[in-house]
Amino acid sequence: MRCVIARFPFDLTKNGVLETMRGVKPEEVVGESVIIGRRTYPAKQVGQVITRQDRRDFSAAEVLRAMTKLGFTCRGLPQNTAPAPAPAPGLTALQHASAMLGAPAGA
Repeated sequence: MRCVIARFPFDLTKNGVLETMRGVKPEEVVGESVIIGRRTYPAKQVGQVITRQDRRDFSAAEVLRAMTKLGFTCRGLPQNTAPAPAPAPGLTALQHASAMLGAPAGA
């Protein structure tokens, strides 16, 4: 399948991506990711390995779009489902923000 990543066309196949990523150790996933085989890779790492381009030359969205079309499972950024903590009574907005950042109370 023809994919465009960083304005360059690539003819990618699912088997070709599997073969290229074989033996590549996954980096720590902190954002978008692609599941290839039994491993989860950061999208930018996959893009760098399969295109041999610098990670700054393409977006994770380009890689996710191409990998999804090839049939790989992709995950976007994790959703922050935890609500923001309510401000403690008697604190100003500045004191509350400082407390959230770990500053000593009353500083």
